[in-house]
Amino acid sequence: MIKYELTPSYQFLEKDLLNIKNIFKNDNKIIHNARNILKIIPLSGMDIVVKAFKIPNFINQFVYSYIRNSKAKKSYLNSIKLEKLQINTPSPIAFIEFYKNTFFKESFFLSLKFDYEITMADVRDKEITDKENILKQFARFSYDIHQKGVWHVDYSGGNVLINKNKDIYEFSLVDINRMKFQKIEAYKGLENFNKFWFNEDDLKIIAKEYSICAGLNETKSINEIILQDKKLKEHVLRRRKLKALFKGRN
Repeated sequence: MIKYELTPSYQFLEKDLLNIKNIFKNDNKIIHNARNILKIIPLSGMDIVVKAFKIPNFINQFVYSYIRNSKAKKSYLNSIKLEKLQINTPSPIAFIEFYKNTFFKESFFLSLKFDYEITMADVRDKEITDKENILKQFARFSYDIHQKGVWHVDYSGGNVLINKNKDIYEFSLVDINRMKFQKIEAYKGLENFNKFWFNEDDLKIIAKEYSICAGLNETKSINEIILQDKKLKEHVLRRRKLKALFKGRN
């Protein structure tokens, strides 16, 4: 059994979509290979990013079959929502799911290849010209998406792409299968920066600009963003220590 959906303007790719497992297997242009695999695949004269999601465990196979949308479907639906909200993201093309004996197995999400100059991870890790201005504009962008009710659960350096248009930095979101659409109250938005692993000076720049946009107290905003950053870093370090301890005993 197969379930899929194509955006109206890409219906001509239906044959390729139905054969995507074979096409993906035979293409070697990998751009990301970790838990999930991304490849750039030429189809009908276009460069298309195809994301193959890891086959889930048995419990999640059941869950994605009968209870929740798969990651591929959520990526597709979230992309459409972002476009309607006028938030940049690679143009969605399709998702497809493959089932065996009514149980969910493999899934793919297709989007148009999106060219970009740098990511927020580069801003964090490299000597970037105009860094302070980028951070300020990023804070304003973040406030804007929060005002639109968008909470990117995986809001992190590699998932925010940047292009420069004259003096304006344009930000785009990727890896969007984990996303919530909800009202984001006042200081809550500052928690969304905790996965970027910025240094304290960078966090202060972001917090100050965000507080101006949101009409928040500057000092309280700075304290909140640093607190949330510290909490996540301590949590991650604890997990790493526990994993190291567990491995040492085996």
